[in-house]
Amino acid sequence: MGIALLSLAVTGCGSGSSSGMAAKDAAPPQAAQQKAPQQENAGQAVQPVQQQERQLVRTANVDLRSDDVLKAIGQVKDRAAAVGGFAGEEESTKSSGSVTVRVPSAELDKVVRDLASVGEVTRSEVRSQDVTDQLVDVEARIATQKASVERLRVLFERAGSTSEVAQVEQELTKRQADLESMQRRSASLKGQVSLATLTVRVATVPIAAPEPEEVGFFGALAGGWNALVAVVGVILIGVGAMLPFLVALGVPAAVVVYLLRKRRRVTRMNEAA
Repeated sequence: MGIALLSLAVTGCGSGSSSGMAAKDAAPPQAAQQKAPQQENAGQAVQPVQQQERQLVRTANVDLRSDDVLKAIGQVKDRAAAVGGFAGEEESTKSSGSVTVRVPSAELDKVVRDLASVGEVTRSEVRSQDVTDQLVDVEARIATQKASVERLRVLFERAGSTSEVAQVEQELTKRQADLESMQRRSASLKGQVSLATLTVRVATVPIAAPEPEEVGFFGALAGGWNALVAVVGVILIGVGAMLPFLVALGVPAAVVVYLLRKRRRVTRMNEAA
C-alpha cells in the first residue's frame, strides 16, 4: 500500500506537468511575447552561476631552519592567529618539531611569505585542488533529496494502516539519513575551501628534502632490494639477540653430551672384554 501511495504521488506530479504543458500550448501569442523577456532575464540570471568562482582546497608544506625550535613554532601559531586562523596538531623538541595550522585560504600566501622572518625557509610547497564540481554535485543531490524527503512526509501523513505507516517511515528514515550525510559532506568541503591547511616543520639543521619516488622497472627493483635488505637485517638482529642464550646454554649441553657418549664407549669396551 505504501508503494501504491508513492506511485500515486508520482502519477499526480506527472499529471500536473501534463496539464502545465497543455496550458502552455494553449496560451495566446501575446502571453508568449510577454513571457519571452522573463525567460531572457532568467537566462541572464543563470549565467553567473555557470561562471561561478572556482572552489579550491589549498594546502601548504614549509620546512624551516631555526636555532630556537620552540620559539619558531610559537611564532608560526601567532601568525596564523593574526589572520583569523588557529593551530591544530603540534609536536616539538629542542632540536625539531612541527605544527599544523588552519588559516583562511585568501591569507595562505601571505602567511607562507611571512614565515621567512621566522626562520630560514629550506622548502616551500603550495598545492590547490579544484572541488567545484564536487560541491555543485553535492548541492544538487541535497536539493533532490530534500524534495524526496518532503514527498515522503506527505505520504506519511496520508498513510492509513499500520503497515503503510511502518513502510513509509522506514523509507523516510533512510532518505533522511542520506540527506544528512550529503549535508555533512557539503559542510566538510566548504570548510576545506574556506580554511587552508599549513604544515610547518622546524629543525635546528636543514631538513633534507624528500627523495623523488622512482617509477618503472628500476623503481620496483630498488623497492625489492630495500625490502630484502630490511628482511635480512631483521633476521640478523634476531640471531644476534639469541646468540648469548645459545652460548650460555649450548656449551654446557655440549659438555653433557660429550660425557654421556664417552661413558657409553667405556661401557661397551668393558662388556666386550
